[in-house]
Amino acid sequence: MSLVLDPPIRQEREYTVTPPALQAAAPLARNAWQQGWLRKTVILALLAAVWEAIARWQNNDLLLPTFLQTAQAFAEGIASGELLDRVRVSLTVLLQGYVIGILAAFALTALAASTRIGRDLLETLTAMFNPLPAIALLPLALLWFGLGKASLLFVIVHAVLWPLALGAYAGFQSVPETLRMAGRNYGLSGLRFVLHILVPAALPSIVSGLKIGWAFAWRTLIAAELVFGTTAGQGGLGWYIFQNRNELYTDKVFAGLAAVILIGLLVDNVVFRPLETLTIRRWGMQR
Repeated sequence: MSLVLDPPIRQEREYTVTPPALQAAAPLARNAWQQGWLRKTVILALLAAVWEAIARWQNNDLLLPTFLQTAQAFAEGIASGELLDRVRVSLTVLLQGYVIGILAAFALTALAASTRIGRDLLETLTAMFNPLPAIALLPLALLWFGLGKASLLFVIVHAVLWPLALGAYAGFQSVPETLRMAGRNYGLSGLRFVLHILVPAALPSIVSGLKIGWAFAWRTLIAAELVFGTTAGQGGLGWYIFQNRNELYTDKVFAGLAAVILIGLLVDNVVFRPLETLTIRRWGMQR
């Protein structure tokens, strides 16, 4: 009797072959998603879509115009030159006050790093004036300097000076004693010691203070312009917002607010981010 053995049955499996084009597209999509600007663009697009949906659901242009209406008002303001002119006026005043505030903060911090009386002076002044909102000084500024650019510069300098001075001084305090001793061994003292030893080592804190000071100065300027508006006969971006609110052009109000936000984003990504890259990350002091 012969025994017949059936051959083993091989298990069948199905394989899906991915086309080469799709295989190349998947890593490309992952690499694109790693780009910060793309992720932020997607977030902004989602926020715009939510805004458009809420505005259409509410159906009241006086209270909340749609995103498309705001974009149209923004484009018309750019095309007519009115919005650009208001932005120019505001940025001119802001940059002047910002530079004055930086110089004052550097002088005060250098004095604090060099002498004990300077350190006591800085600690006392920052404890007194840093908690004081800059816009709260606007009535006094109007009384002292009148209705003009000097009043705006006064409140902007106040907004910039104290956070920058605190940031720079905190950075100076965190400088290792080894670097200080190395500077003294090379015969550095006074201003040379501050410039060659303390400032490079304290750059993370200084850049952080610059960013905070810019944000404080920008919102202080807009708030001040909303209060009294014109400077030397010219209204800035805050006055543009206030004037259109009085005339019930809500889409232009939102266009002005959008300009404030866009300028903030532009300064952060075009000015401060490269500054951090060139000064801080380049030296391995921040990830």
